[in-house]
Amino acid sequence: MHPAFSVIFLTTLIGAGQGLFLALFTGQFYSTVELVEPQPASFYAVGSALSLALLVGGLAASFFHLGRPERAWRAAAMWRTSWLSREVIVLPAMMGIVFLYGVFHWAGWTQPFIVLGEGTLPIDATFVLGMLGVLVTLALFVSTGMIYASVKFLQEWHSPYTIANFIFLGTASGFMLAAAYSALLGNHLVGFFGTWAVIATLLGLGTRTASLVRNTSIKHRSNLQTAIGIRHRGIVQKSQGFSADSFNTREFFHHQSPETLKLIRVMFLVLVFPVPIALVLLAYALESPTLPIVAFAVQYIGLLAERWYFFAEAEHPQNLYYQQIS
Repeated sequence: MHPAFSVIFLTTLIGAGQGLFLALFTGQFYSTVELVEPQPASFYAVGSALSLALLVGGLAASFFHLGRPERAWRAAAMWRTSWLSREVIVLPAMMGIVFLYGVFHWAGWTQPFIVLGEGTLPIDATFVLGMLGVLVTLALFVSTGMIYASVKFLQEWHSPYTIANFIFLGTASGFMLAAAYSALLGNHLVGFFGTWAVIATLLGLGTRTASLVRNTSIKHRSNLQTAIGIRHRGIVQKSQGFSADSFNTREFFHHQSPETLKLIRVMFLVLVFPVPIALVLLAYALESPTLPIVAFAVQYIGLLAERWYFFAEAEHPQNLYYQQIS
């Protein structure tokens, strides 16, 4: 497939925004049960604003992929059967919850209205919004992943690994950003968020590696023989069938050499996984306030490469006709 940068930025930005919200609420939950030190309301309010900015940025990027942006609202009409429609519905809901979560913290509306666990777990409006936000975040991860995992004829995508990768990589980038945010403010949650970022990154490494191994061993259902109905083993394509390029040749093939694909694969495997982990561990040892910020920046660049490769590695069956120019 041809990787569209609008969709690459959409998925990576909203993934980081979702992961950051999960990190913020995780920090609030741990502080509520007194496992980490509490943070001022401004920490959650500003963090929520950053998460919301990422979500809005991803939504804005998606409009560059639309032929008729003024009709974008119609994408929600098929919510009963379309995962894209469900994403279009869940994303604004996610943005609304993040906005309210930040506003409630900023306004100081954090008085508990019920206390659970013999006085050990006070529940306030922000806690309820946080729990609801976790559910909506998971729904958004699944909806986004299923847009691709549900496409059966693209066998590289049609796998549970696709959903798992969206969840773990988005969560990893969000917690890495939370560590960078904490380092910028100089509070003591850098190690907390950094540890969770490393865990999510390692989980993402496991599922992404598994998906790469799986995709290298796929036996495609369609080939040149089945495409034209001739079983001869010696069929070789010599022409794409057009004197000039077309929508088919532009949109369903990445136009890069196998060497370029290999280079990008190595690039994202290095930048998304070992380098950020090493930087976070080094930040622990040196107590550096800048290395967590560098770790997030490096990982996000790697995620852009990973998402490009995710789209490029999908072998669309139509390329059996249009893959080579004579």
